[in-house]
Amino acid sequence: MEKRGRAAPEIRIERLEGARETEACARMMAESEPWITLRRGYEGCLALLRSPDREVWVARADGRPVGFAVLVLRGAFVGYLQSLVVEPALRGRGIGTRLLRFAEERILRESPNVFVCVSSFNPGARRLYERLGYREVGTLDDYIVPGHAEILLRKTIGPIASFRPRGGADEEERTAGESEKEE
Repeated sequence: MEKRGRAAPEIRIERLEGARETEACARMMAESEPWITLRRGYEGCLALLRSPDREVWVARADGRPVGFAVLVLRGAFVGYLQSLVVEPALRGRGIGTRLLRFAEERILRESPNVFVCVSSFNPGARRLYERLGYREVGTLDDYIVPGHAEILLRKTIGPIASFRPRGGADEEERTAGESEKEE
């Protein structure tokens, strides 16, 4: 469902807030591709969004969620964009690109690498990541569901050894609304 040419709604990207918004985001994810094919049901999506080890940033238009990004910034795999979700009716209108750029800025404050997996059956998402500078670093065959691969992509600003963190979520939260106004 291509929506190119139609303007994206005005959005603000802020932290996930409250049970109602968490539930709305879990439904958005569970009821759309690629998560249907990946067999990620509502309860699994809800558990992901409630995980204390994840940062969830929501794109809101007119006060309601229209997309979100789930980031992993702790543990062995720092800098992982675990999920990027856009309401299906609004895909192709720049919301995913804006969320991805926001997630990159947030991750690159703490890590020189941004990693993301894209499903082999999701060529549109892969094109988005590659257009924005991501490169394939590996393939995980039959990783989540049989017959499909997860393709690990990476975007980097340099090696870990020379990287110096530049701030965290608190600073990002203060500037999120401001950077969205500039776009």
